[in-house]
Amino acid sequence: MRSPTRLKFPIVVLGIQIIFIVLFALTVEYDKSADAKFDIQHPRNVTDRNPPENEVSKYYPMFQDVHVMIFIGFGFLMTFLKRYGFSAVGLNLLIAALILQWATLVQGYLHSDGNVHISITSMITADFAAATVLITFGAVLGKVSPLQMVVVALIEVVLATLNEKVGVQIFQVSDIGGSIFVHAFGAFFGLALARVLYDEDVERSTKEGSVYHSDLFAMIGTIFLWLFWPSFNSALAVGDDQHRAVLNTYMALAACCIVTFAISALVDGEGKFDMVHVQNATLAGGVAVGTSADMMIQPVGALVVGAVAGVLSTCGYRFITPFLTSKLKLHDTCGVNNLHGMPAVLAAVIGSIAAAVANTDTYDDPEFAKIKLYVDVSPGEGRTAGQQGGYQMLALAVTLAIAIVGGVITGFIIKFIPMFVAPKKEQLFEDEPYWGVPDDHRTYPNIPIIITTEATDSHASVPSLYQHVTARLLESDEPVNSERHSNSSLEDEKESIENKTADIDV
Repeated sequence: MRSPTRLKFPIVVLGIQIIFIVLFALTVEYDKSADAKFDIQHPRNVTDRNPPENEVSKYYPMFQDVHVMIFIGFGFLMTFLKRYGFSAVGLNLLIAALILQWATLVQGYLHSDGNVHISITSMITADFAAATVLITFGAVLGKVSPLQMVVVALIEVVLATLNEKVGVQIFQVSDIGGSIFVHAFGAFFGLALARVLYDEDVERSTKEGSVYHSDLFAMIGTIFLWLFWPSFNSALAVGDDQHRAVLNTYMALAACCIVTFAISALVDGEGKFDMVHVQNATLAGGVAVGTSADMMIQPVGALVVGAVAGVLSTCGYRFITPFLTSKLKLHDTCGVNNLHGMPAVLAAVIGSIAAAVANTDTYDDPEFAKIKLYVDVSPGEGRTAGQQGGYQMLALAVTLAIAIVGGVITGFIIKFIPMFVAPKKEQLFEDEPYWGVPDDHRTYPNIPIIITTEATDSHASVPSLYQHVTARLLESDEPVNSERHSNSSLEDEKESIENKTADIDV
């Protein structure tokens, strides 16, 4: 099968990379902390055993943790689809590599008055931009072509960066873990995009689902994200703020994990755990505590936030996702609304409350003695803590507005401009149109199963019957139905044959 984007995709992405190279050559240079022309962080002489500390030694461990989350955590979390594993991991790598360069440029142009200066911190913020788009990718996973996703990434990075600039520089809000500017923006942009791209063929597809081993691969992503989320929420914090962010995220994740398992069993009719819940909702605590991670919410507060997030996310997968699909025609492949969207809104509310109760008039009151928060507003702003709480919610409202409108517009762009080549019905949730795949992954014809008298002889065993039917399938030249003979469907046919022959009088 020839790729539907055989020539367009390589031409477009090579053109983009050439443009990046030109822009970097003209406008990008090292930050002072990495430039040999500046001696502020050089050893004072060749025998100096204690040179000034460079930023990289402080931030690189956190950066690498976040980097692992982007490329392994997000990538493997999306491998649950039984026939879309190559695309989940591979396109995750492609899109993230694209965004690292594009976000460096866009953020640099918006936050500087001239040349872009790159440093270890700009690398971290570029990773955050990648996370925003990869969250969006989860909402439309399996329903867009690689070329469409490249276009989405280019547009979304610009809008997300503008939104963050408004929130941080104008509203002066605190969102150290990116719950508002990363998770909420990425989730609601993706939901709006998914609504515009909705097609009933998606619901009828038999390929949207997991098999045992694909769920195990997805759990690899879950574990990496769960382990490194404290680094994500604290990467750009400093001093005791960073310490608190690590501790609060750690506690929130632990409580969220316990509650997710409990609620998953509770909402299941047979009292069993649902792997979808465990893969995703166990992470919601990290999102829910993100905005207030560096604040003085106390360990017990972090536990409560994580527990509430676990309930919210698990119930979202059980009840809200089916509602969105059936009533609103909004198909969310990975359930990003439950892992990122709703927990991010919760995070904004928690951050707003935490900022509002940090009133200087109550610091000496014993009831509030332990609630002393750091909020990124200088005294010159003239805001009360209550006003700051209001600005926190205003930032959320603006974020949702920009994300939803931007997602709708982007959806129309990639849906109705023919050059972007949307997947056809048989290409949904399928690697084969875009990847060279092993023979055991290829789809086979919709061949009628003909069981001959010889095969159904009373002396035929179940294994020999299955071998006979399989041989007839492989020898047939009849037309192809690409949905029938995935590995899982062959197993279903085998089980059906075994059940039917169980009553044969051997």
